[in-house]
Amino acid sequence: MTFKDQVALVTGASRGIGEATAVALAAEGAHVVLTGRDTKALERVEERIYEAGGSATIAPVDLVEPDGIARLASAVQDRWGRLDVLVINAAILPELTSVADIDQRAFNKALTTNVLSTQALIANFDPLLKKSPNARVVGLTTTVAQAPRAYWGAYGATKAAFEVLLDCYAQETAKTSNIRVAIVNPGATRTAMRARAYPGEAPASVKPPEVVADRLTTLLGESFATGHRETVNQPQ
Repeated sequence: MTFKDQVALVTGASRGIGEATAVALAAEGAHVVLTGRDTKALERVEERIYEAGGSATIAPVDLVEPDGIARLASAVQDRWGRLDVLVINAAILPELTSVADIDQRAFNKALTTNVLSTQALIANFDPLLKKSPNARVVGLTTTVAQAPRAYWGAYGATKAAFEVLLDCYAQETAKTSNIRVAIVNPGATRTAMRARAYPGEAPASVKPPEVVADRLTTLLGESFATGHRETVNQPQ
């Protein structure tokens, strides 16, 4: 499927899976709105997309600020009048520690970024998604959201809540709109977050983010049922 004339917004697009997904969608014809906090990194991704013949717009925004998300939605409305694809990729990993030792300030930041911003994105972009004849929302999750693991309680709890929000949104829009929602677990992937969590792991032992991006782009071009879930496995 081509994404020609479609508008896609990718959060956390300045690096890793977000960058790779933005580049892949642009290569298939989408105009990609690149969001993230690092303006210079977003400009680098934008340049990469333009050099490959695609088109993109950078939108520096901190997802912990609801007003920033509202302004972003207003800008998308004013320029394109709709949103066809929303990829919710941005997330932060708090320190891995026991539940008893979780730092409340860091936990609150993770909750705001991984959960509250997801609700804010859905709330602000829902009207624009409903204006698309074929809207798709994909959220990137983690194994520990479904399979809790010692010392991963803070991150796992935020991503479990993230999944619940997306599952509920899928059910709520299933019969009233053209919006389809999917939750994708990228599995072990070569990202900065992975390197922080597993500092002793050889980067070459896990798949690059382009593998996940290719699968996401393929999925977004398919007629998947809303509420779809899948894990991107390591290539053989």
